[in-house]
Amino acid sequence: MAYEAESTDIIRNFNTIEIKKPADEIIAQIRKLISEGILAPGDKLPSERDMAARLGVGRGHLREAIKKLEFYGILKTLPQSGTVVASLGVKALEGLIANILDLDKEDYRALMETRVILEINAARLAAERATGQDIAELQQSYQEMTLLAEQGQSNMEEDHLFHLKVAECSKNAVLRSLIGLITPDVITMSSEQNTCRDGRNHNALAEHGKVLAAIVERNPDKAEAAMAYHMEMSRKQFDTR
Repeated sequence: MAYEAESTDIIRNFNTIEIKKPADEIIAQIRKLISEGILAPGDKLPSERDMAARLGVGRGHLREAIKKLEFYGILKTLPQSGTVVASLGVKALEGLIANILDLDKEDYRALMETRVILEINAARLAAERATGQDIAELQQSYQEMTLLAEQGQSNMEEDHLFHLKVAECSKNAVLRSLIGLITPDVITMSSEQNTCRDGRNHNALAEHGKVLAAIVERNPDKAEAAMAYHMEMSRKQFDTR
């Protein structure tokens, strides 16, 4: 028994080893270059081929890192110009990248709590402010999500694109940016937790339909209630995991 107690005491001194993904390693290197002033706001990144060769990784990992940095507004890919560093201050860029690397450690519930606040308000504002063109695009987004569901395919990304479109309809640039900021991590964690199991995919589709109908009707109260219900059902699906 004494041996077992001593062994337990020793094991507590070990720390879990975190295996970093190649994309995160690439993001960390870009952060270092920005911190050292080697990469400045407005600077163009080397070609994808050259970067992948220099880093010793496949282009898929490089594209994942760049896509993530684009999601957060740190990099921008411009037509015929390549990928450039966003025109933000160095400290702001460093802070954003630090948040990206830390977000993977956040739990899904904390992410959902934040998402609920943002999404409910976005739906309400969308019902008040969406233009005819906005509504047409939102309907198209819903149709694409529906088609995939009917074909038995995953529509997780289309699901979140629908939410991003609702945020765009709110005409609140800050709200839209915040929802865009957490969307990549919502997609990742939803996939990891398999939140579309047990027929949830079809139920969620119906919930999205109610949000859409309320926005088309231009009824802020119904839009808010429909989104609140959708968020609650999504949370419950995770809690039963």
